[in-house]
Amino acid sequence: MIYRSSRRVHSDPAQKQRRFRRRLRRLRGDGRRRIPRAAVPSFFTLMNLFCGFLAIVQVADARFDYAAWLIVLAAFFDMLDGMMARLTNGQSLFGVELDSLADIVSFGIAPSFMIYSFGLSEHGVPGIIVSSLPAICGAVRLARFNVEFEGEKKPWFSGLPIPVAAMVIVAIIVNGDRLEFLTPGNGSASFYFMSVILLSVLMVSTIRFDAVPRPSAAYVRHNRAGAVLYLLAVILLITLLELGLLIVLGGYLAIGIGRAGRSFFRSILSDDPDEPDE
Repeated sequence: MIYRSSRRVHSDPAQKQRRFRRRLRRLRGDGRRRIPRAAVPSFFTLMNLFCGFLAIVQVADARFDYAAWLIVLAAFFDMLDGMMARLTNGQSLFGVELDSLADIVSFGIAPSFMIYSFGLSEHGVPGIIVSSLPAICGAVRLARFNVEFEGEKKPWFSGLPIPVAAMVIVAIIVNGDRLEFLTPGNGSASFYFMSVILLSVLMVSTIRFDAVPRPSAAYVRHNRAGAVLYLLAVILLITLLELGLLIVLGGYLAIGIGRAGRSFFRSILSDDPDEPDE
């Protein structure tokens, strides 16, 4: 009798369909609960890492243009993961650590390997040492950021951000033909040496560089000059592409270094000299 009852129950198509729907709703609900908020920004962080890996592969095949634009794409994903973390309230220490690991690959190792393969591989040990500086100083920069991170976005960075340093290296490489006037004869290697050393020093320095602002009506009202510069940078990037990238990044470096130099000289001039003893 029990067997027959069980057989009738299992042979009822309507009841089987209801059980299936209940199970499906339960699984869907459990799936939503299991997905943490940090998963959304972490996806973009992993895409950043993937682009960095692809850039290294392209450098190994001497496809420097592809590698350069993959690093630019990695920077785009790096910007998106921060935006998504704020939008979804998915900020976490896990996300901070994962972002740093992705950044050291995409903006540390990949640019170091690229500048070595592109212009410093023929200079022996000095070329190896200098080309390793973006990765080494970038790691120090990221470690310092993680230690000082307090969970709130600041309007400035202490030291040149590692993505910006990587983008400057990219801009130098993709604008190599336009920069020949800076490197007459065989001076290109010297230019690469000086540029990489300067960028590496700026990363571990305490010079303040502006953070990229979030476009909003409040920002435009309170910082019109900054909003105009931000709009001009976007226009240059869209219209001039790689040349626009070089101009925008050069201006960004000039503003940060110029502001630091002005503060330094003001501090010197404002100090009162010691009065001589009578």
